[in-house]
Amino acid sequence: MTQWMKRGRDVLLDPALNRLTGFTEAQKEALGLIGLVPETVETLELQLTRVLRQLDHKTSDLERYIYLVNLLDHNETLFFKTIMSDPTRFLPIVYDPTIGEACLKFGHIYRQPRGLYLSLLRRGRVREVLGNWPEKDVRVICVTNGGRILGLGDLGANGVGIPIGKLELYTAAAGVSPRGLLPMFLDAGTNNETLLDDPLYLGLRRKRPPTAELYAFVDEFVEAVQEVFPGCCIHFEDWTGVDAVHLLARYRDKVCCYNDDVQGTAGITLAGMLNACRAKGSKLADESFLFLGAGSAGIGLADLLCAALVEEGLPLEAARARVHMFDVVGLLESTRTDLVDFQKPYAHAHAPMARSDFAKAVRELRPTTIIGVSTTGGAFDQDVVEAMCEVNERPIILALSNPTEKAECTAEQAYAWSKGKALFAAGVQFEPVTCEGRTFLPGQANNFYIFPAVGMAIVATRARRVTDGMFIRAARAVAAQVTDAQLAQGLLYPLQADILETEIRTATTVATLIFDDGLAGVERPRDIEAFVRAQVYVPSYD
Repeated sequence: MTQWMKRGRDVLLDPALNRLTGFTEAQKEALGLIGLVPETVETLELQLTRVLRQLDHKTSDLERYIYLVNLLDHNETLFFKTIMSDPTRFLPIVYDPTIGEACLKFGHIYRQPRGLYLSLLRRGRVREVLGNWPEKDVRVICVTNGGRILGLGDLGANGVGIPIGKLELYTAAAGVSPRGLLPMFLDAGTNNETLLDDPLYLGLRRKRPPTAELYAFVDEFVEAVQEVFPGCCIHFEDWTGVDAVHLLARYRDKVCCYNDDVQGTAGITLAGMLNACRAKGSKLADESFLFLGAGSAGIGLADLLCAALVEEGLPLEAARARVHMFDVVGLLESTRTDLVDFQKPYAHAHAPMARSDFAKAVRELRPTTIIGVSTTGGAFDQDVVEAMCEVNERPIILALSNPTEKAECTAEQAYAWSKGKALFAAGVQFEPVTCEGRTFLPGQANNFYIFPAVGMAIVATRARRVTDGMFIRAARAVAAQVTDAQLAQGLLYPLQADILETEIRTATTVATLIFDDGLAGVERPRDIEAFVRAQVYVPSYD
């Protein structure tokens, strides 16, 4: 078989081929491995037992993250077997919230390169750099410039941990084969002085360039991808807010691409809103929204919510009128002259209000829902939550910022301050909360319910473009998989333990839309679910 074209040590140095102690006797003989590995032959399940025992001896999730990344560098199959064996335990380790700490310390915990590093120094040579990647059938590139990592800001080269982690979730959560996934860091420098002064920083030691220079370089990158990896989807991740919105608009109608911070965050929030409406017995068109945060995530959220409202029959202007937003200055309103283009549709006629007036705005505007994408921990204080209870019988509170310390409020605070009335979800996972004689299961409004499933649908169908409709369809599919019993306990999202099955169903729904819209690059199969399931990666030595 072509996968065994390597021999001896070369096999052991390739994480896609290496089985450590899992090689059969015949394989050891054929591949020249006699003496290079122990005599024992272990099953994947026995190897998993050893991994779990070693993880139990680690004293922090960061140590477990480092261990698992090292495992991925040596045995890809065993890594994914581990993650997929218990997603509830391992997703928070390989991604949020642990990934935030890992990115802050990335240059200090660095072991070996993973992914592709493309810097401004390589202008004019981008095709050559892409061609250095050994896998030629790349289906998805997840690329960041480290400009706005989670709620942590500009982390420059330290942000490469995010696309690495995102693509791990494509496989672990939705079964996308890791073979065609490429994490990338586009190094345009950093404005983070702490990193520039750190002798262990891994990126270019220069400030970020003017927008025109950056966009010209991204143009070269996008064009080169079309040539080197035709049909590849570009997943933009954790760019600064203005760049995230403008780059998506620049390319979305020309190539297969999307931005998870804009569209994925919006999709998972829409899913939560749909289930909050189920719990209340209302319709999405009955709701009104007040955002804290009006950057790329907030605007993406608002745009997708409005698109969903339009699907339900509301005119676009009427949908936008149901959305009010606060940024770092205060309320977006029509007299402000400091707004960027994508914020203006949500700047309604209203008296100016400062950022500190958020609770006052709740009482005046009377939203049914507050959505936090501010990266300001504790911003939904007791006054804000109590104000929501004054104007709503069942207030919807979505505190979406992460990592944990950036959440606008905790689950315990939301339930305690609302006396158990709130329908709550956060961007991070909180433990169950007992309040007013009930136990609530706070949901995690994490994009990993959405983007891996959309990614699987794109890869399976070889979609030519990515549309907002795909994220709306994914949101509806995710929401529909929460049972009435789970909803009664406050859970707005499916259980993480079932995430692979959840995402396969969601991917099937999105793939159906891709075929319906004529965007697929393959022939429509008779059974779309069977078609998707046939492409699901299963970690195995068989």
